Amino acid sequence: MTDPGEAFTFPVLKEDHGKRLDLFLAEHLPLSRSQIQRLIREKTVLLNNAGAKGGLKVKQGDKVSGVIPALKESAVLPEDLPVTFIYEDDDLVVVDKPSGMTVHPAGSMRSGTLVNALLFRLRDLTGVGGVLRPGIVHRLDKGTSGVMVVAKNDCAHEALVQQFQQREVHKLYLALVYGRMEQGEGVITAPLGRHPIDRKKFSLRTRHPREAETRWRVRERFAGITSVEVAPKTGRTHQIRVHMSAIGHPLVGDPVYTKARRLAQIEDPVVRQRIKAMGRQALHAFRISFRHPVTGKVMEFTAPLAADMEALLEVLRGQ
Repeated sequence: MTDPGEAFTFPVLKEDHGKRLDLFLAEHLPLSRSQIQRLIREKTVLLNNAGAKGGLKVKQGDKVSGVIPALKESAVLPEDLPVTFIYEDDDLVVVDKPSGMTVHPAGSMRSGTLVNALLFRLRDLTGVGGVLRPGIVHRLDKGTSGVMVVAKNDCAHEALVQQFQQREVHKLYLALVYGRMEQGEGVITAPLGRHPIDRKKFSLRTRHPREAETRWRVRERFAGITSVEVAPKTGRTHQIRVHMSAIGHPLVGDPVYTKARRLAQIEDPVVRQRIKAMGRQALHAFRISFRHPVTGKVMEFTAPLAADMEALLEVLRGQ
């Protein structure tokens, strides 16, 4: 085994002849495939003292050498922020993200994010992506509350990312949408991508459409509002928000994909006041299920409905 910061040299033996360089390294280094591929791209790994691609096949007598870089310190500082831990073990944590909290630092934003909170709470993190930080596997919009899974080490991160890519992770959201949905359930199949003009938005009218599918089912109907369960088969950015808006039932409180007149059409002033008080889209990640990245055991977690959405539902039920 080779530790971070140490140099290594491996001769290619007869039994290794013809193996891909990345697979050869995976058998000799205590690193994940993603780490190895990154080292090859950065030319930290050399084949016969020269850079090489990961798919190149090694030959008997070749020499593979390099240095395992030490973990980089994250530029993001730990912060004591209110995040509920639903579950934790040596490989992952499951959290209940509050609405209003951004998942990962970006641009000039370096504080107040879920990553800041995780760095404060987690003392046994190893390198994820070569940086000492939590492994964000998937994201929720800033205004969306609910359950998320986070990897604590590179191996767990890679395994979970693979499950998301192969659509083996199942998520269920609870949402409040404008309008009375008469049909009990349905499926929205409509490719989406970046808006052709507003790059902060996503749209069905896009130059680069990507497959997207959303299943929904009615839970409760109220005057001008419907409570629904939403299960996205794909995980495109803003998928639920765009898809529900596309069928004429945008999310209550959505500041991007809902027109202001929808709120004005709600007759009950108490309901209007509750919606304004939320200040975000009425979308909550309620349940997630996946296989544990190490044991393979199927795990399922739920996050109770956020207080602001629960308060709005209580008013609607009391109408």
